[in-house]
Amino acid sequence: MANDRPLKLNDSQACVDQLIQRVGKNITIGLPLGLGKPIRFINALYERAKSDPGIRLHILTALSLTAPGGRSSLEKRFMEPFAERLYGDIPELDYARDVLAKRLPPNVSVSEFFFKAGSLLNHPSQQQRYICTNYTHAVRDLMAQGINVVAQMVAPPVDDGDEGMLSLSSNPDLTLDLIPLLREREESGQPVALVGEINSHLPFMDNHAAVSDTSFDILLEHPRSDYPLFSAPPMAVSPEDHLIGFYASALLKDGGTLQVGIGSLGSALVHSAIMRHRDNDQWKAVYDELAVDGNFPEVEPLGGLEPFEQGLYGCSEMMVDGFIHLLEAGVIKREVYNHAGLQELVNHGRIGRQVSMETLDVLREEDLIDSPLRSRDVSWLIGYGILRPDVEFKGGRLRIGQHSLEPDLDDAESREAIQKLALGRELTGGIVIHGGFYLGPESFYQRLRDLPPENRQRICMTSVSFINHLYDHAFGNQRLKSAQRAHGRFINTAMMHTLNGAAVSDGLEDGRVVSGVGGQYNFVAMAHELPGARSVICLRSTRQSGQETVSNIVFNYAHCTIPRHLRDLVVTEYGIADLRGQSDEQVYLRLIRIADSRFQQDLLDQARKAGKVDPGFQLPEAWRNNTPERARKVVETAGGGHLFPAFPFGCDFTDDELVLGKALKTLKTATATRRGKITALWQAMKASDEDDRYQRLLERMKLDSPRGLREKLDQRLLIHGLDLTNTSPDTGNQTA
Repeated sequence: MANDRPLKLNDSQACVDQLIQRVGKNITIGLPLGLGKPIRFINALYERAKSDPGIRLHILTALSLTAPGGRSSLEKRFMEPFAERLYGDIPELDYARDVLAKRLPPNVSVSEFFFKAGSLLNHPSQQQRYICTNYTHAVRDLMAQGINVVAQMVAPPVDDGDEGMLSLSSNPDLTLDLIPLLREREESGQPVALVGEINSHLPFMDNHAAVSDTSFDILLEHPRSDYPLFSAPPMAVSPEDHLIGFYASALLKDGGTLQVGIGSLGSALVHSAIMRHRDNDQWKAVYDELAVDGNFPEVEPLGGLEPFEQGLYGCSEMMVDGFIHLLEAGVIKREVYNHAGLQELVNHGRIGRQVSMETLDVLREEDLIDSPLRSRDVSWLIGYGILRPDVEFKGGRLRIGQHSLEPDLDDAESREAIQKLALGRELTGGIVIHGGFYLGPESFYQRLRDLPPENRQRICMTSVSFINHLYDHAFGNQRLKSAQRAHGRFINTAMMHTLNGAAVSDGLEDGRVVSGVGGQYNFVAMAHELPGARSVICLRSTRQSGQETVSNIVFNYAHCTIPRHLRDLVVTEYGIADLRGQSDEQVYLRLIRIADSRFQQDLLDQARKAGKVDPGFQLPEAWRNNTPERARKVVETAGGGHLFPAFPFGCDFTDDELVLGKALKTLKTATATRRGKITALWQAMKASDEDDRYQRLLERMKLDSPRGLREKLDQRLLIHGLDLTNTSPDTGNQTA
């Protein structure tokens, strides 16, 4: 049915009827990662499978999003009003809720290749069904699982010129590659179906994401039931996160390429990159305060200290909201072009953005065009704005309105006429961001919806095989990508890092999966393939495990995501370790150099015992000041204490919720052990709000007039948690 008009229906149950009629009751369905799941349709299909045991439904996807909840009664009191405010108008993914509740019917199974971090650690059936794959191999592995249906949320056209088109918008990442493969499967005689659910809240993205509606067999269109998009609220950026982001911002090369992911570390990087560009004096003052030149002299030649005059180009599997902030700040502005030869000339400064006759001369010198110009030359030149769009090639001549010109670049008279009548003003068709999928806060989606057409055209949502891989054949070749991705900085996060250079990002040593490999391995490997590119792994030096602080830089670990032979740059709040090409001893020492000082001696002792570090080596005094107190002091005093806010790009929590969130987090840490629980309960029994300092907060938690023993205990525990933070509603620290 690939070339027929799609069947348009306004009822999800009718869509399910048509789907079963097309493919039968054995349904293996691929759904997009994250945002692009067609909730109305998949809920109807799942409900049908629950009521009909004859249906065998296998859902293959990644990152099934559900509204946050809470485990304890206090957490539920905190989260439920917040979740209702943000997600109350969004239908839940019924299968995802049943997965979490461990109540999937026996005829339904769900396999994911990327989990919401930590959400399924204690879920044996989902751990067993997890599919471990690099993001670039996900299409291959989905096809190997025998998918016969792909379903996705799509955006309707917004301009008259887009009639008959739909946008894959948030998720062309896998679908662009799956569509032709499913059609091949259909041609071989196997029934397949492609289902689109139109949602007017989804921003219409152009370029590769815009596809003909004939790509689909069934379309669900019912504007009255369109629902808002699932948002990922901004996370608080801690002082440690800000320092990591600051160090990483110094590694960005002007005129280079940026990949970065979601989360507080990504937000910290974006914030510091914007500061470097817009408030360079303040940024340099922090740089000097941290003594980066003296401590890490390799930084300046790798990155830079000045504003981004040429700007950066974004190339990231996930287009986070930070890219739009960077675009609006003028940091993301370097345009790339879909032609390797042209891009190389731009990179080398032989062709500038402004078009001149010299532009044509350089292109001819490089054999990209001929003289006299031919029809294909003219079409190509018009496509990049080098010739005006109203130029035509007829009868071997250039025609512009009533004028007819000889296309001979060697003739002085023709050159003068071309310059006067046919030459464009500046290069067009440039892209500043390539992204595979997007997810973020509602303000991000609104920014995308509000993009003027000229800026929307500069963003290309596309296949993950184009972004994460150098060698795909569908969208571009290695030479093109190498030219576009000049000075690539591929910035990712890890949970732990071993002293031999391996990164642990997706799983635990007992085999349980925390999240997934995603595209991290792809980008790290690419950084070792592209000239001038670097991989940057960011991680916090420590974490809390109950009431205990433990190091995230460890001697060894029984699982890794990035093997040691791909070690490169590692950043913690204490600095930068350049590991590429270094001896094992240097790798061990450089990582110890940026570890928390409470753990440095133990790490060094293990390294010396293993024979990886000279037994006579002693920790230099300059290394011994890697403490949280020093890190927080730098952030809290820099620029008068206002340079590094907890929420640099806005917050979905109210001020009261920020205070409550901090108190609950403190209380959770304090009660992580049995002894801590007993102590907290004893202290809570003595806690009271005699001067009504917390009245407004208690009202928010509906504990101002507690009834029954449970509510009274919750009230006392909450007051105790607020006391532990030493924070009042009016002087709350903006962290959550």
